[in-house]
Amino acid sequence: MRGSPRRPPMAAHRPNRGERRWPPAGPTVASADGRPPAQPWRAPTLPGVPSRPSAEPRPRPQHREKDQLSAREARALAIASQGLAGPRVPRRSRGAGPGHLTQVINQVGTIQVDAVNVLARTQFLVPFSRAGSYDPRSLRAMTGPGAPWFEYWGHAASLLPVELQPLFRPRMAKFQNDLVDSPTARAHRRAWRANHAAYLAAVLAEVSERGPLAASQLSEPRRQSGEWWDRRSLGRRALEMLFCDGVLAAWRSATFERIYDLAERVIPAHILALPTPSEDEALRELLALAGRCLGVATVADLADYFWVRPARARPAVAELVEDGRLSEVAVEGWREPGYVVPGTTAKPVQRADATLLSPFDSLIWTRARTERLFGFHFRIEIYVPSPQRKHGYYVLPMLLGDALVARFDLKADRRSSALLVVAAHAEPGLDDPVVAGKALAELERLRTWLDLEHLVVGPRGDLAPLLVEARERS
Repeated sequence: MRGSPRRPPMAAHRPNRGERRWPPAGPTVASADGRPPAQPWRAPTLPGVPSRPSAEPRPRPQHREKDQLSAREARALAIASQGLAGPRVPRRSRGAGPGHLTQVINQVGTIQVDAVNVLARTQFLVPFSRAGSYDPRSLRAMTGPGAPWFEYWGHAASLLPVELQPLFRPRMAKFQNDLVDSPTARAHRRAWRANHAAYLAAVLAEVSERGPLAASQLSEPRRQSGEWWDRRSLGRRALEMLFCDGVLAAWRSATFERIYDLAERVIPAHILALPTPSEDEALRELLALAGRCLGVATVADLADYFWVRPARARPAVAELVEDGRLSEVAVEGWREPGYVVPGTTAKPVQRADATLLSPFDSLIWTRARTERLFGFHFRIEIYVPSPQRKHGYYVLPMLLGDALVARFDLKADRRSSALLVVAAHAEPGLDDPVVAGKALAELERLRTWLDLEHLVVGPRGDLAPLLVEARERS
């Protein structure tokens, strides 16, 4: 992944088996009135999420041989669980709407947010890959005051269903206490908070009084000079700290600028009124959700989905297996065991069309898993110097059936209204007319959705000449 703030901190203490810490040890940062809720915490309900078991004593699992999955079955499970196995919404039906976007985020659990806009920002590409053409304004409307999605540190900066907000309160409490991962970062964060305590309070007071604000709209933003990250204003740093703490919530403007307001004015009241889980309860629920979203995954894969440390994930996954919420399986070609939601079955991929995937798509977040599943070596080269790039700057893998068959370096030239195929590379042995024809159709769908008039194919890559030939035949 591209450079991002440090991963959210993990709990330092794990209760004994069966122990439930209630009320939680840390502050309940998003409660409406600052008091622990009266009702015990219950897991959020999203379609397809394996349910949390009752408080009845857990039966001791019987020893049996691990279930077996072939490599093809594992790929089919992964693709279907990410909402990529079935057809998209037909364009003739006016494309996808808010209901389809809701289905997408319920399917994948979280959508990474990223600023790179050379083609389209990843948060817009992910729903296109699954649902097809839609109005980007519909996605922006899914966030903001009272909206069904919120932004927080899920897998990097991420969009999340608002029902999951309680599961991130333990992370917010960690940030409030500056319990970030490394001692150096912890000391730096605590020093910054102490040295700027009065300014932090002033920024919070200004947001409270004036309402939604971007960092540039603060009355005293305290801009700085320097290189990239150091160039951020003190105002933005203060807003980001309060955002991490859960005191503020945020959404994006049409120009990708974060707009901040008090969390109680952004997160729906019925969500704020929900109980706060303990760190361990939240951890288990996030790992269970990752299991459903990934289809089949190792402990490390599950941990990476919501940025959990593997050492913390391993015992939690064992508990989920004991609770019957995950099952251990042996996957063909995998050195480590995989985990699936019990009762999940692999079905052949039904989508006949090719699908372009954002480089930040959740199907391919984990490099090792992408290679294990698809035999596809993928690296994001945005920060690699141009002469050293192998495939290009903003490279989108292409899924066809149950295989990643090609990759395309793409750019939207909005001035000339053209989708530029800077480079087109097929996987070994797949530079053939069938792949080229499927790719051309998908590139045309992308061009139409982006409202660009032309498709321009450059000469780089072994698939480029076949794309040109496919255009001439069409």
